[in-house]
Amino acid sequence: MTGFWLRVRCALGAVLCLAVASDPATAAGQINALVWCDHTDEAFLKGFTTKTGIKVKVKDYEGTGTALALLEQSKPGDWDVFVVDSTDVRRVVERGLLAELNPKDFPLADIPAVVRLPEYHVIKDRMYAVPEKFGYNAIAFDKSKISAEKARDITTLWNPAYKGKIAVYDYYLPVIGQVAVALGKKPQTLTEADLPAIKEKLKGIRANSALVGDVTTSQTALATGQVAIIVGGGEYSVAGLMAEKPNLDWVLPDVGGIRWQQAIGVFAASKQKKEATAFVQYVLSPEGQAKLATSSCYWGMPANGKAALTAAQKKTLRWDEQPKFLAKSYPYPSPTEAFDKAMQDAWADVLQK
Repeated sequence: MTGFWLRVRCALGAVLCLAVASDPATAAGQINALVWCDHTDEAFLKGFTTKTGIKVKVKDYEGTGTALALLEQSKPGDWDVFVVDSTDVRRVVERGLLAELNPKDFPLADIPAVVRLPEYHVIKDRMYAVPEKFGYNAIAFDKSKISAEKARDITTLWNPAYKGKIAVYDYYLPVIGQVAVALGKKPQTLTEADLPAIKEKLKGIRANSALVGDVTTSQTALATGQVAIIVGGGEYSVAGLMAEKPNLDWVLPDVGGIRWQQAIGVFAASKQKKEATAFVQYVLSPEGQAKLATSSCYWGMPANGKAALTAAQKKTLRWDEQPKFLAKSYPYPSPTEAFDKAMQDAWADVLQK
């Protein structure tokens, strides 16, 4: 997710964090896209318009619940393209919001198998979204205040020696997922029966934390030295800052970490599906992937292994280490509506008081 991310994700239903677009109505030679902030980068959008002559009017949002609230206030056909967490694809498909995509239209063979996540993007043998970018909600840290070895040790989060030196990214899914991994559980297999043990661990992290905040708040706290660690932070917290602040870094915990993935699809109600599909194809192209991966809003790994990145950009993103990172990371859980609410309630009860 921006300055990397960064997308600040709101809890479901937090409608006020999005200003409704004044008029998303379709215009000739224009498509309307509901996106995260990395897709608002001018250089990224210009590449598509230059190639096709089609303009893209974008509206960035924060949190799937916010997007769903906006869609309820929109007319069918107002929107053409949707960028969404891979974990939420099934939920939006069940609401009839996404159109089926033809796998042959996209370079799926160039996307690592573990990133394709068909169990998230394919429902009843039909593909509705394509993975476009990913990264890690891991541990971001200040090397001048804590060693990489300690940062990789998940027990550091509960170590009294780091009381007041920890910031927590205020998004329940990756942090709950990380705690689950620390408890020896896979995030995808969690049930409500696991929440009491997870809440106890969250209480310990909260007791050690100096703040619980959105990406910008936690990122600023790390960059200014207020804290030494961001829980739920990762490459997106520091990738855009490391040139200026080489003391900042990120790691996956030794026990494993959490991988975020974002996907892109076409709205079922779009009146310009051909143009919308062309935009999705641009996003998955080597050129589009390079621009999206290094967006001014936040950096992240491109899904397409043929992304046209420079050697320096690949180094920042740790391109050569990705097989190792993918092998020890887990995607967000894809919860039911009821379990999602239960996790949000647990998070609010412990972290947001």
